[in-house]
Amino acid sequence: MPEEPTRAVPGRAVVARRALSEIVRDAALGSYGVTGLAEPTLLARFRSRLGLGSRAIRVTLHPTVETEVWLTVAYGVPVAEVARQVDSAVRYGLQRALGREVGPVAIHVQEMGGRPFSSGLPAVAPPSTAAALHEDPQPVPAPLHEDEAATTEVARSNSTAGAA
Repeated sequence: MPEEPTRAVPGRAVVARRALSEIVRDAALGSYGVTGLAEPTLLARFRSRLGLGSRAIRVTLHPTVETEVWLTVAYGVPVAEVARQVDSAVRYGLQRALGREVGPVAIHVQEMGGRPFSSGLPAVAPPSTAAALHEDPQPVPAPLHEDEAATTEVARSNSTAGAA
């Protein structure tokens, strides 16, 4: 197993700005309540639709690492909490990748959109009165497999025989 160096190794590490943008993008999109990235200006939206690149993330490296992110946040979530979580995730990702402190992280909530937050349970619509009037009062569930159908028939015949 290789050993870690015990003293500083001379040299220089170069990290591309695009790699840092991808780290910021992954951290932001992986955060709770974020539905996407938003373009900061009308011109940037137009450029993005033409496929000329996104301006939703800006990373400045000198003198410190500074980041700006434009987000779309889902309806029904607290915006301040989403911004706090994105800030924390972006700082952690950049500190882990660079091994140095990160300067200011500016989070701009450009839009509220996307799907509203849900608990993961399917949405149940309230029954309409017309549909409720025509429903069978005691629906019998259909068996899923042939084996269950035979078991259900045997159980029904046994219950009617015992009741007579």
